[in-house]
Amino acid sequence: MIKVIFMGTPDYADAILKALIADDDIKVVGVYTQPDKPVGRKKILTPPSVKVTAQEHDITLYQPACLREEDVVRELLKISCDYIVVAAYGQILPREILDHAPCINLHASILPQYRGASPIQQTLLNGDKETGVTAMLMEEGLDTGDILKIEKIAVADDEMLETLFNRLTQVATTLTIDVVKNFHSYTPVPQDETKATYCKKITKADGLVAFDDAQTLFNKYRAFTPWPGIYIESKLKLKEIALEDKTSHNEVGKILSIDKDSIVVGCKVGTTRVYKVQPQSKKEMDVLAYINGKRLQVADYLS
Repeated sequence: MIKVIFMGTPDYADAILKALIADDDIKVVGVYTQPDKPVGRKKILTPPSVKVTAQEHDITLYQPACLREEDVVRELLKISCDYIVVAAYGQILPREILDHAPCINLHASILPQYRGASPIQQTLLNGDKETGVTAMLMEEGLDTGDILKIEKIAVADDEMLETLFNRLTQVATTLTIDVVKNFHSYTPVPQDETKATYCKKITKADGLVAFDDAQTLFNKYRAFTPWPGIYIESKLKLKEIALEDKTSHNEVGKILSIDKDSIVVGCKVGTTRVYKVQPQSKKEMDVLAYINGKRLQVADYLS
């Protein structure tokens, strides 16, 4: 029986944890996740999905605010295990824990590309045709460890964050079981530091867009839906859009046509078709209802 300590927090990690639990050859001997956090306008204290799964299966759960504290490290080192599996945990592992057992991290990119907090969003922002999941040995650097195995998938031109997230999650669950059960058959390969790129944590401010380049605008829509969403300077949220044209040159923000269920808006390069919007402090609505309320016509500017 392979004994595993698991560390992770969001839904991506939860799917991997469930796969480990379901495998008859693997025993999860401890689960580490982030502390419960307030969620929503009412700030309701909500547990991570990983915590819920661990409790449902009576697995010993740990939620340290800081993994580096001496008593936290001391407690973990008492747990006998063959591997530590880490997926979107959200904390840096100190050297003592890295030395306790091989630490396997599942990162949702083709490393060394997109080290950091938002690799799936970055894939969509850059319009990449391919992405994947990397199983790597952890070290003290940020996603810098030796690579064990990479599984790649194609990315559609119009693929949205939620769909890509779900597909990569499935890849990660299968890859995790493979690497844990066949660990000694893989030879760790150092990453090529000359090809390393990084991606930052997404904030609400990243959702601000302009009608400059239609392809860039559409990629932001793909990457930032449902959160943080995209919005223009007036705070109008663009809730449903499509890439209409990538090469034409137009007046920025000008309404070029009004159709039965949408409008076409000009960008400096290309055009964007808009179906639904959400004004500040109001509900989502069809864009035709919005422009009718604003008395906007062809040749006016969306604002």
